[in-house]
Amino acid sequence: MDINNLIYPVISIGGLGLVFGVVLGYANKKFYVPVDPKVPLIREALPSANCGGCGYAGCDAYAAAVASGDASLTLCTVGGSSTAEKIGEIMGVSVETESPQVAFVKCKGTCTVSKEKYEYDGIKDCRQAVIAPGGGPKACSDGCLGFASCVRACEFNALHVINGVAVVYKDNCVACGACIEVCPKDLIELVPANQEVLIECNSKSKGKAVKDNCEVGCIACQMCVKVCPSQAITMVNNLAVIDFEKCTQCGLCATKCPTKAIKPLNSNKDVVKPVKVTDEAIKIPVEKPIEVDSQ
Repeated sequence: MDINNLIYPVISIGGLGLVFGVVLGYANKKFYVPVDPKVPLIREALPSANCGGCGYAGCDAYAAAVASGDASLTLCTVGGSSTAEKIGEIMGVSVETESPQVAFVKCKGTCTVSKEKYEYDGIKDCRQAVIAPGGGPKACSDGCLGFASCVRACEFNALHVINGVAVVYKDNCVACGACIEVCPKDLIELVPANQEVLIECNSKSKGKAVKDNCEVGCIACQMCVKVCPSQAITMVNNLAVIDFEKCTQCGLCATKCPTKAIKPLNSNKDVVKPVKVTDEAIKIPVEKPIEVDSQ
C-alpha cells in the first residue's frame, strides 16, 4: 500500500480546512455586529414565555427593543411588576408598574339561557363558525359561540368552555392577549384584576331583541346608570359600560339589574379551576380550520 495515497488526501483536506478557517475568521471580524451587553441580561430576566403579549415576536426581540430604548419596560405581562423592576435595575431607571390585568369574556349567554338560530354542523372553531349565515348559530350576533378558539390560543390554561361560553380562570391568566386576538366577536378584553363588578354582555341590540335572544343580556334599561352613586356607568350603543377609575365596586348596579347582566361581587368563587386543556376537556372535536381565501 502506497503511503502517499493517505498523506495527500490528509494534506489536501487539512489545507482546505485551514483556508476556510482563515476566511471565516476574517468574515467574523469584518462583519461583526456589536451586541448591547444589556440584551442578554434583560433576556435572562424575562420569563421565556415567548407568548407575544408584549407586541414583539418573542422574548429575544423584546429584550433587544428594550435595550435600544424602542420599547417600554413594562410590556411583559407574564413576568408582571417583578420582571419590570428587574429590567429597570438593568437599565438603571425606576419603573412605575401598572395594576395587573386579566382577560374577561363579556358574555354569560350559556346554552341554558340563550337561543340558537339553527344547528351548526361545521368546523368547531369560532373563526370558522362566524363565517356561517348570521355570524354563527347563536341567536345573539354578539354572543360567545363557545367553540373554544380562545381556549386553544391560550398557552397558560386560563380559559375553558362551560355550558357553551368561555370562562377565564383569573389565577392562570397573564394578560398576554392571545385570546383577544383570536375571538371573532371581540368579546374578550383586559380588565383590572381586582375588578369584580363587570358587564357580562356584549350585545348592541335594543331591549326587546336582546330579551328574545337571551335571558341574561343587557336590555339598556339604564337602571344601573340611575343607581350608581359614583356615576361610573354610561350607556354606549344600548350597552352599559363601566368606568373602572370611577367604580367603587359597591355592587348596587348588580343588585338592581333586572336581567342579572352585571357580574356581582364575590362571584369569582364559583369559577372552578380548569383541568389541563385537551380536546376531551373542551368536549369539542378539534378539526383543522380551513384556509379562507381573502381574495
